[in-house]
Amino acid sequence: MELTHLDERQNPKMVDVSAKDSTHREAIAQGKITMNKEAFNAIKEQRVKKGAVLQTAIIAAIMGAKRTSELIPMCHPLFLTSVKCDIKERENENAFVLEVRAKTYGQTGVEMEALMGVNIGLLTIYDMVKAIDKTMVLSEICLLEKSGGKSGHFVRS
Repeated sequence: MELTHLDERQNPKMVDVSAKDSTHREAIAQGKITMNKEAFNAIKEQRVKKGAVLQTAIIAAIMGAKRTSELIPMCHPLFLTSVKCDIKERENENAFVLEVRAKTYGQTGVEMEALMGVNIGLLTIYDMVKAIDKTMVLSEICLLEKSGGKSGHFVRS
């Protein structure tokens, strides 16, 4: 198998996407943060001293998606046409699930942007609530779906 991020001398390179067709591309990723009951309730009841946790996490997720190429060496800078976030409570687990949907029209996919958004959003929740619970766990971070491009449509089963 040929690795696309290595040249003929095995040096790192950014993949040349100039010959690829521009298409509508979309990716959806999600992840979960689990915490103790006290932290979960503080977020739900908006009693966290640092402010509105879930709203701040959404803003951070959008910012993370937008800055992906600055942090992951081989990612192309993309013109994102949309980044949407949704956070769901899982009361029975003392957890929140963050979903990020990223869209672009371009020559390469937006999976990394969606995944970066999830990670930065969840880390923001951790940062804002760590005074209450330092044992929080980020988990189940994954790509749920992607569409557009040569590889076609992917849906996690």
